[in-house]
Amino acid sequence: MEEVIIGVIDDAVVPAWNVEVEATMPAKNRAFFVEQAGQYFPSDHVRAARDELESFAEIIASRGIKVRRPALLDYRQPFSTPNWSSKGGLYGAMPRDVLLVVGDLIIESPMAWRSRYFEADAYREHLVDYFKSGSRWISAPKPQLKDDGYRADYDPETPWETKRYVTAEAEPLFDAADFIRCGRDIFAQRSHVTNELGIDWVSRHVGNEHKVHVVDVTDSSPMHIDATFMPLAPGKLLVNRKRVGTIPPQFSSWDIRFAPEPTIPDDHLLYMSSAWLTMNVFMLNPNTVVVEAEEWPLVRLFEEWGFDVVRVPFRNVMRFGGCFHCVTADTRREGSLQAYF
Repeated sequence: MEEVIIGVIDDAVVPAWNVEVEATMPAKNRAFFVEQAGQYFPSDHVRAARDELESFAEIIASRGIKVRRPALLDYRQPFSTPNWSSKGGLYGAMPRDVLLVVGDLIIESPMAWRSRYFEADAYREHLVDYFKSGSRWISAPKPQLKDDGYRADYDPETPWETKRYVTAEAEPLFDAADFIRCGRDIFAQRSHVTNELGIDWVSRHVGNEHKVHVVDVTDSSPMHIDATFMPLAPGKLLVNRKRVGTIPPQFSSWDIRFAPEPTIPDDHLLYMSSAWLTMNVFMLNPNTVVVEAEEWPLVRLFEEWGFDVVRVPFRNVMRFGGCFHCVTADTRREGSLQAYF
């Protein structure tokens, strides 16, 4: 790892409870989202998450890795298009959701949540700088996100069987975090925020050097592949056994292990996700992994597997829907493009 963008949680705003949010958020939090839409998240939770994020950024920088941070935006600012309006944005905490980095190509995602429509603006200064330094910077077609682009009759239990995801096929939609790369191969999932047109769009734009494969994911609320399917290093794959139906044949010769059950207490409020964010780890190099400090079963798994483990407290950040892989976008790593299959 040479350079990485790490998000900021400051002034995070509660998104409106629209159908695209409903499909992916814990149903038990509905009243909070409906009542607090457009308002700041509780300040004590934001402060605790900010402290953890700052500590994480300092740890990464102390290892000689260049750290960039997104700009602070006013996420309470309402906005609209000719087709809809939003009470505000969300946050700048999860660059992995927004930016798909494939070598020297950086793609801005056409995100399915209306509240995230302008989220890429927080990274504009860095994107311009990367472009000036020789990177290729493109943006997927800005989506219209009309009502007919969502399915009110989405399947909340088995969308992988019925194909009734909340995102229809009206236009390409994807979050970058629904893609994960292993050298020349990119693995993606169809989800409530990434449709088939979005996967096709990425496949056509990453060039002949890369091939996109779709993973068979059995998740009732699919959103982002990195709490389900995590290639860690050449020959090593971490999988959520509850969400992966069939492991892609490319990994038949790899050492595949299943993530242990999360240990987050039931009374630890997670606004926007399940506890499986614990497997959302971050690789600093092929031998070193960052893991949530209290997830001892996962720590022991990695140690027994031969990894050096960096334990970092992160449960307060996890309240907001992401862990180490989510809050980062690694933009520069050493080495050349490899084919692992």
